[in-house]
Amino acid sequence: MKKINVVTIDGPSASGKGALSRSIAYRFGFDILDSGLLYRLYAFLSHLKIDSDNISEVISKDISFVAEDDSVHVIYEENEITNQLRSEDIAKIASEYSAKKEVRELLFDIQRSFYNEKGLVADGRDMGTVVFKDAKIKIFLTASTEIRAKRRYLELQNRGQEVNMPALIADIEKRDLKDSSRELSPLSPAEDAHIIDSSEMSLEEVFSVTENLINEEFI
Repeated sequence: MKKINVVTIDGPSASGKGALSRSIAYRFGFDILDSGLLYRLYAFLSHLKIDSDNISEVISKDISFVAEDDSVHVIYEENEITNQLRSEDIAKIASEYSAKKEVRELLFDIQRSFYNEKGLVADGRDMGTVVFKDAKIKIFLTASTEIRAKRRYLELQNRGQEVNMPALIADIEKRDLKDSSRELSPLSPAEDAHIIDSSEMSLEEVFSVTENLINEEFI
C-alpha cells in the first residue's frame, strides 16, 4: 500500500488530539481536519431541521473552516458557530449520530476531500483505522479519565460555559464505553499506530515525540 502524506491522531474524548493536531499543522504547514467537528456540524445542522439529504451540500457550499490563532473557526452563513459546536449538548448529539452508518458514509468523502499532498493532520476516532488507512504516521493518543476530565473542565470554563467535574467524568466514561464497543468503527488503535499516553506528559512533550516521527517519515 502506497503511503500518503497524512498524520492521523486518534483517541478518546479530551485526550489532547485537537491541540496536538493544531501544533503539527502550524509547525509543518499541513492542512488540518478535525473530524469530530464535522460530526458536531452534522448534529448542529440537523438541529436546524436541515434535511439529511442536503447536509452534505450545505457543508460543501455554505460552511467555511478558517485556521486562525492556533485554532479552527467554523463559519456558517457569515456567522461563526464554533462555540456552539463545542458545547457539551452538541457533543452528545454528535456522538449519537457518529454511530449511524448513513452518517459516517455521508461524511467519509468529505473527510477524504481534506487531503492535500503537501500534508494533512487528521484527528478523530477512526482516522487511522478507516478514513486514512494509508497514512504515513498514525498516532493513538490517550490519557486517564481524570486527566481528560480536568482538561475538558478548563476548556469549557475558558469558553464561559458552566461545568460540573463529576458529571464530566461520568460523561467521558460513558462516551468511552460507547465509542469502544459500538459495532461500526469502534475506537481502537490501528495495528501500525504509535500509542502515546499523555497522562503525565505536557503538550510540548507529546509534540516532541510526534515531531520526531514526522521528521523521520516525511523529511
